[in-house]
Order: sequence, then C-alpha cells, then structure tokens
Amino acid sequence: MHQTSDLNQHDAATDVLQLSPKGFGRFAHYITGELGIKMPDSKMSMIQSRLVRRVRELGLPSVEHYGEYLFTSGNTEEREHFINAVTTNKTDFFREPEHFKFLADVALPSIRGAARNESEPIRVWSAACSSGEEPYTLAMVLSEFTQKRQFGFAILATDVSTKVLQIARHGVYSEEQIAPVPLELRSKYLLHNNSKSEPLVRIVPKLRQTVSFHQLNFMMPDYRIQDRFDIVFLRNVLIYFDKKTQEAVVNKVCRYLNPGGYLFISHSESMFGLDVSVNRVGTSVYRLPM
Repeated sequence: MHQTSDLNQHDAATDVLQLSPKGFGRFAHYITGELGIKMPDSKMSMIQSRLVRRVRELGLPSVEHYGEYLFTSGNTEEREHFINAVTTNKTDFFREPEHFKFLADVALPSIRGAARNESEPIRVWSAACSSGEEPYTLAMVLSEFTQKRQFGFAILATDVSTKVLQIARHGVYSEEQIAPVPLELRSKYLLHNNSKSEPLVRIVPKLRQTVSFHQLNFMMPDYRIQDRFDIVFLRNVLIYFDKKTQEAVVNKVCRYLNPGGYLFISHSESMFGLDVSVNRVGTSVYRLPM
C-alpha cells in the first residue's frame, strides 16, 4: 500500500510538470514573436523538458504556473532566463572545417588584395557565437594569417543567450571540447591547468582580447552595430527560421558587410529562393558584390 501511495505521488508530480497544448501554444507564440524561431507542435516535449528545471528552481507548482509567472509579472530578468532555457547552443571548435580552409586560402587573401588602407584591421562578425568556440576558432585562423603581416583583426561575437555569452567571455573549455583544435595551434593559443581530476584549458589572454562579446537578438529592428565587416559567420541560425524571417535576417546582416565581404552559413542551411544581396561563391559561402 505504501509503494502504491508513492507511485501515485510520483504520477501527480509528473502531471503538474506536463505542458498542455494551450500552455505550449502560449510559449511557442512568444518564442516565435520574440526570437523568430519556428515552434511546431513537435517541439512541445523539448520545451517542456527545458522549462522543468527552471520551474523547480523557482519553487513553482507546475509548468502552467510558470507561464503565468513569466507573462504576467513583467519581469524582464525572468524573460532572459526563459530565453536562455529554450535556445539551442550546439557548437564546436573548427566546426565545418572546410569553411576555415576557405577563409584562410581564399577569403582573407582576396580581402587583403583589394584596394584598402593597409593598416586597417580585418573585421569579422560571429553572429551566433554560442559558448565561444566559433569566434575563438576564427581568432586562431586570423592570428595565423596576420602574424607575418602589418595589420591586425577584430572580432565581434554576438548571441541572444546571456548564459552562453558568459561562458564565452571566460574562454575556459574541457580537454574534450578542444579536441578538434589542431595540435600545432594548441601550444600557441591554449593554456592548460594543472588539475588531473578536472583538466581544463583556457584561451590565451592575447587571443581573448581580439574578441568582443555582446548580446543580440536577430528580431531587433536595429542591431545598433557601428562597424562594417569583411567576414560574417551566420551559421546554424537560418534553420530555425521560416523563409520570410530567413530573408529578412540575411538582408539585415548584409547591411553590415563591406563590398566584397563574405557571408558563411552552415552546410545544413540553404538560401535557395531567398531574395538576398549576396552571391554564392563556395559551399555555403556567399559574397557581396564589390
């Protein structure tokens, strides 16, 4: 009898954490409106699982109560927690390595070969930087390219999630995470701690200083970015948007490209059928006309 009672209590606890279709619809409408991310019904279980931890942290009785708390409190800090919970942040060092080869062999020589002030730095934007692996990879590639030349570089790294931006700013990673970094670059750009139980590495200060991290939501009407860029990495972003939003975001991003600048998207993404201002010049690589 006692075991049955415990079972019933467990079932009741599970029930209150279940997200109803109506509750999911409310969250989905907000996510799409605020972040542009498509939210079909198939995403309901994912959203539910991601919100359960926050519900427990706040001591709320159910996911449904969390919806009331989120939408009626006017608490902007909680909306930040919500965005951190529901956004996906999968990334790796040297992810889709063909892009970094194209960058070093084609894009960077082309940019430096164009008529421009020789002392002007190359400017790069990692537009969905997640926990920092992409912008730090870019920094390694650019450092290798510029070290024997008389110019520098600067990288802007943005993401909508404040949680991953905090991780990125620290620049600390596990041995497993840095596995894709070529051995010859590890000795130059990574510092190892002395812990055998929890070995960690950190991006060297000189490289971290080349990257500036800021929060940015692609749905904002004005990105408030002052610079123009030679390279933009907009990878693993478009897959979350519908066609109309994809086109709008790409065209807004392209406003910040210099003539002749390059735009990189993920191999899993396509701009087929979009009315955009860049032309395809490689696998998932586009260029703004000069």
